[in-house]
Amino acid sequence: MDTVTATTIDTYPLLAQGKVRDIYGLDDDTLLIVTTDRMSAFDVVLPDPIPFKGAVLNQLTIFWMNRFRSLVENHLKATELKDFPKDLQQYERELDGRAVIVKRTSPLPIECIVRGYLSGSGWKDYTKNGQVCGYDLPDGLRESDKLPNPLFTPSTKAELGGHDENITLDQARESVGQGILDSVSSISHNLYEQGLNHAESRGIIIADTKFEFGLADGEIMLIDEVLTPDSSRFWPRQEYQPGQGQNSFDKQYLRDWLSANWDKTPPAPRLPEDVIANTRDKYLEAYRLLTGQELTIG
Repeated sequence: MDTVTATTIDTYPLLAQGKVRDIYGLDDDTLLIVTTDRMSAFDVVLPDPIPFKGAVLNQLTIFWMNRFRSLVENHLKATELKDFPKDLQQYERELDGRAVIVKRTSPLPIECIVRGYLSGSGWKDYTKNGQVCGYDLPDGLRESDKLPNPLFTPSTKAELGGHDENITLDQARESVGQGILDSVSSISHNLYEQGLNHAESRGIIIADTKFEFGLADGEIMLIDEVLTPDSSRFWPRQEYQPGQGQNSFDKQYLRDWLSANWDKTPPAPRLPEDVIANTRDKYLEAYRLLTGQELTIG
């Protein structure tokens, strides 16, 4: 499978190019979303891609969206190249396994984060004031401890090059309204619970994750990516030891290397071959464990 860092689908207009995804407009109701192998960290796109990454994110999102259909509708309309319009078939190298056709929605301006374990920015906040995003927590918790209950902690959704920021429930309510906030909070908790239960049966702890939603014809839809190594913390269940940072199947390994070798001022450094290979292998292993299948394209 070829590594794809950018796409050139001349047949349709490119509407947006994010850190990872290229989005094309097919018609007034439909988008083509291509998940490339671009890798971002600390809000910067790295100079080196991660082979297979785009396919892992795309295929894993399809797996979860199909699994969660009883909980929330999603925006998927076609997930296999053979079901795409005929004028897209010529772009097989760029699209196969890494693209979906979706219904257009109006994305909500917040990211819906659910935290089940004390890690990342949540752990940093807790060490300062005993809280995580405004929630008071018991004294004496350790890094990576399981929280008494999963927390819904929304954040802003930054533009390319910007930084997402944690916000309070009151701020989220001002942004989307009480009714929608209640709905996406409940849905996010349910998705996390079902995802966590499945993942633990497959040997993975989902420490935290983010979901994104959009509105179409007044209906809330699950969009973007779902429970991937880019949007979640995946920890090996058998290696879990609270009181410290954890080994992971996500891009925390890459973040740790960058933190030790870069001051986070753009541009980012080139990645050594072993760091690229190790990151690729972690993504592929997460896919294999969660789906029970090897990643196959074509």
